Amino acid sequence: MGSGSRRNILVTGALPYANGAIHLGHLMEVIQTDIWVRFQRMRGHHCIYLCADDAHGTAIMLSADAQGLSPEALIKQVKAEHERDFADFLISFDNYHSTHSDENRWLTEAMYGRLEAAGHIERREISQLYDPEKQLFLADRYIVGGCPRCKAPGQYGDNCEECGSTYNPAELIAPKSKISGATPVEKQSMHHFFDLPAFTGMLRGWTRSGTLQAQVANKLAEWLDAGLQQWDISRDAPYFGFEIPGAPGKYFYVWVDAPVGYMASHLNYLGKAGEAADESHETAYWDKFLPYWAADGRTPAGEPTELYHFIGKDIINFHTLLWPAMLKSAGCRLPTAVFAHGFLTVDGTKMSKSRGTFINARTYLDHLQPEYLRYYLAGKLSSGIDDLDLNLEDFVQRVNTDLVGKVVNIASRCAGFIERGFNGQLARTTEAALLAGIRDEQDTIAAHYEGREYAKAMRQIMAMADKVNQYINDQAPWVTAKANPTAAEVQQVCSTGLNAFRLLMCYLKPVLPAMAKSTEAFLNIPPLQWSDAGHLLDKGDHSINPFQPLLQRIKPEQVQAMVSATRETDSDKE
Repeated sequence: MGSGSRRNILVTGALPYANGAIHLGHLMEVIQTDIWVRFQRMRGHHCIYLCADDAHGTAIMLSADAQGLSPEALIKQVKAEHERDFADFLISFDNYHSTHSDENRWLTEAMYGRLEAAGHIERREISQLYDPEKQLFLADRYIVGGCPRCKAPGQYGDNCEECGSTYNPAELIAPKSKISGATPVEKQSMHHFFDLPAFTGMLRGWTRSGTLQAQVANKLAEWLDAGLQQWDISRDAPYFGFEIPGAPGKYFYVWVDAPVGYMASHLNYLGKAGEAADESHETAYWDKFLPYWAADGRTPAGEPTELYHFIGKDIINFHTLLWPAMLKSAGCRLPTAVFAHGFLTVDGTKMSKSRGTFINARTYLDHLQPEYLRYYLAGKLSSGIDDLDLNLEDFVQRVNTDLVGKVVNIASRCAGFIERGFNGQLARTTEAALLAGIRDEQDTIAAHYEGREYAKAMRQIMAMADKVNQYINDQAPWVTAKANPTAAEVQQVCSTGLNAFRLLMCYLKPVLPAMAKSTEAFLNIPPLQWSDAGHLLDKGDHSINPFQPLLQRIKPEQVQAMVSATRETDSDKE
């Protein structure tokens, strides 16, 4: 859809697990999503950005016990840390909630009730892996062994990180308990299953409808051709989560209530929790309280809505097979699109604590500004699912060259002449052809943002910055100003430069919101909107404020200190 009609967009990001700190891998996703959301808002669209902590599962229970905390205390503490880190990276969530919430309990129970009423829930006894030393049934993530499909060693009990296959934990080759190291034994237990195979036909059509990237759709086609299995949605006590109604000692598997957590965060954002709790059993529940999720996908005013999930490629199966099938069974709308991304590597390899490259958000923030990383990642992000590398040497060079040496340089070299020679007032005339060329790129850059082709947008913006700097070099206002600081030519050239700088910052605002805010104060203008690229500053009637440094160069020793701090933090824990 174009910018001419106002869109109603709901965006969710994958839920960080409430069992550890936010790291650079998490940040790649939220930065990608935040840029897209900020762009939509700049275009005047109504765009809600929701997220939450994924707070259930055996891992939470065991981690809390190891720290001498209750699970509730642990997830409260971790949530506060997550929210602080995301805020300091300028992530513009409209709401950040938790899956361990009243809203999520009501919604998960309501969802389950609909699945059951639709005839898509079955119960049967299964043989499940049990840790004889710890005397508990093992959650999938606490069983490791060889993948039954590709034979890769060290894979978890629910899916293979090498080939992406899903399977039953009992299918693992030589399984071991991650908790005790013991060989699990089989034990009978009654479990609840969701009839995923019943949705094979629907999923074949939906996954090929343009809602997914081609690489993702192709992978799903392999799984669909291999045949879907009924999905075990229950876990045995002890388990930290929501107990299944009418089934004492049985809990919803975390991947049942985790995606419902998107809805719960939305309900919490809308502030309708108390009212919704009383009517969670009603047939029109989704239509009344969560219209964006209703089958017709329309607002109460009848306007169409859009729903987007941004996720990592490691959780594709849950979001593109299990979740849409649950939504369909419950009579809800399906996502407009699911956008998957690859993993983040550092200096060409998987993030490593021993090399100091498993970098937490807070460690980064202790040494570097958040917008350095926002820009660098934007300069590499595309719409594909390939992994992205953070090369620390290139990171320093790219930020210093592009942001400081090109973009900020335009403002810093022009502002002083305007302040000293013209009392901050811009000229009535500017170089029309140069500025028209920058403005003409507005739609192309918008298309890149819309399509999540941020790297293309950044290259285009920096190419324009090069042209502006070349124009200033060619005109050399400092030569003229040396003889006559108030010459009209100096005012015209520098006013052209500052108008160009404003246009470039308009294009960069989704990526650099803090720098854009400082730019708005410096240029004495209202908050930039995307449409502002369609015009220039008032000619002859606009004054700027004194220039203040907008961004400092990265010093290589800052990055070295961050890496050293990461190593020290890791060794302190050992």
